[in-house]
Amino acid sequence: METTDKKTIKGGEFLITETAFQDVFIPEEFDEEQNMIAQTCRDFLAAEVYPNLDRIDAQEEGLMQSLMDKAGELGILGVSIPEEYGGFGKNFNTSMLVADVIGAGHSFAVALSAHTGIGTLPILYYGTPEQKSKYIPKLGTGEWKAAYCLTEPNSGSDANSGKTKAKLSADGKHYVINGQKMWITNGGFADVFIVFAKIDDDANLTAFIVEREFGGITMNPEEHKMGIKGSSTRQVFFNDCQVPVENMLSERQNGFKIAVNILNIGRIKLAAAAIGASKAVIDTAVNYSNERIQFDRQISKYGAIRYKLAEMATKVYAVESANYRAGQNIDDAYDALVAGGMDAGKAKLKSTEQFAVECAILKVWGSEALDYVVDEGVQIYGGMGFSADAPMDRAYRDARINRIFEGTNEINRLLTVDMMLKRAMKGELDLMTPATAVAAELMSIPDFGEEDTTLFAAEKKIIRNLKKATLMVAGAAVQKLMMSLSKEQEILMNIADMASYVYVAESAMLRTEKLVNMRGEPACEGQLNMMRIYLVEAVDAVQKAGKEALWAFAEGDEQRMMMVGLKRFTKMDAFNVKEARQKVAQQLIAANKYCY
Repeated sequence: METTDKKTIKGGEFLITETAFQDVFIPEEFDEEQNMIAQTCRDFLAAEVYPNLDRIDAQEEGLMQSLMDKAGELGILGVSIPEEYGGFGKNFNTSMLVADVIGAGHSFAVALSAHTGIGTLPILYYGTPEQKSKYIPKLGTGEWKAAYCLTEPNSGSDANSGKTKAKLSADGKHYVINGQKMWITNGGFADVFIVFAKIDDDANLTAFIVEREFGGITMNPEEHKMGIKGSSTRQVFFNDCQVPVENMLSERQNGFKIAVNILNIGRIKLAAAAIGASKAVIDTAVNYSNERIQFDRQISKYGAIRYKLAEMATKVYAVESANYRAGQNIDDAYDALVAGGMDAGKAKLKSTEQFAVECAILKVWGSEALDYVVDEGVQIYGGMGFSADAPMDRAYRDARINRIFEGTNEINRLLTVDMMLKRAMKGELDLMTPATAVAAELMSIPDFGEEDTTLFAAEKKIIRNLKKATLMVAGAAVQKLMMSLSKEQEILMNIADMASYVYVAESAMLRTEKLVNMRGEPACEGQLNMMRIYLVEAVDAVQKAGKEALWAFAEGDEQRMMMVGLKRFTKMDAFNVKEARQKVAQQLIAANKYCY
């Protein structure tokens, strides 16, 4: 496999190429200004959000709006808004850092994310100069709050099947919108709504910027939810809502494309928020384990508890590594597109679209890491973890929505493979050549040449082999099932999990390699251990998913040959995972918080 230049790497290409550690960004590289922005966010949570969590969850009248106003005054809402509209104009990874830190803010994080992301970005990226000038400055300060109206009662994952209609008025000055939207975050207090509707009998959605003041908008009471109780979630009804024709966003029938592209951004930002939420839960769990005494010892001294703490930290470290790697890829792609003459707004969308595969992977992996962390957080608290008065209650309930938000995890797994295969069919991603090479390798005698014993050589070999295992299974599935593969969702999800583990494990390795080169090996013991713990998990998971897929579609000699190949590609030397976890946990316990 060739080594790529970070400026030219394409989305999904991680599966067929090797990346040098010099070409990835790691969170330890954030500069002083970026760290100051992150600290501003932490201070805001500590001063304004954490003391008021019960009031927020009770949806005290006007409280969430006042918090958004205060965040706007500090510039938190305008980090990624260009300076010409009153924002800070920071890059994508800086906006990811904000999402990461604010992600620990429970319902407030949801309100802020919906406003700054799906509520604001459609106008910023698709709006006319007049639309941007009118709306973006006020959205950036929080003077106006935004919501995003896509989901309908009968159109969840199938967003383009929405029934909301728009019809041009007789005088040609307005589009009259009628329809129903549900699960609308910020619906109760939003001033501006991004609304998706079909004009007449169009096949595809069109997007509109709708102000509450236009009239014709009514709402059901707040939804009663399992978690994120402080987030305003309403059904919104449009009854002859008159929207000026100049408030159409982008072109007619371009709404579905807007929705998809904005969701790409939403997915990777959700993963960032899940990382921040996970770190906060780990802090709480470690602190409790150091305070709780059982059998005359702190429970943090017990191996079963240390196992949990180390696993929690390891999953977060790995996903965080992948998240900022992808964020930098998006920033690099944006810079290259702008340098090539593309409009800045279009370049923002195109750069994120290029890494839609990684965004889908990270949405799944981030939300599932958080679910693991909160579940083990409850377990570490024991009986108190089940108490509604203990801190794990809110974290546990709030986490669950993330596997449904921004496309369910099942849909995102299916999209991961679908997008890669479509790019291969278009010639944008050469999956066939390496897949064919792997098939040929199965027929050859393994190379038992002299072993490379340099640091990370073994890990890199494992990653290369995991890529081969994924290509082998995916290539065989495409060849065997052809057009019917799209209906084999279980097999597609097996392949998606294989590819996802490859991406996240490689990201953790590259981050660790870069850290070792920056700080030296002794200073990175914890990171080295977490990277290797995660690699063991990845090898086992790739083998399991590959086996299930092969057993589902391959038969006879073909199946036997590929099972031998799978075994060859998921081989790993013995590694004392127990000892590694102990060392990771000891560092967490000594620091009394997440310290990586």
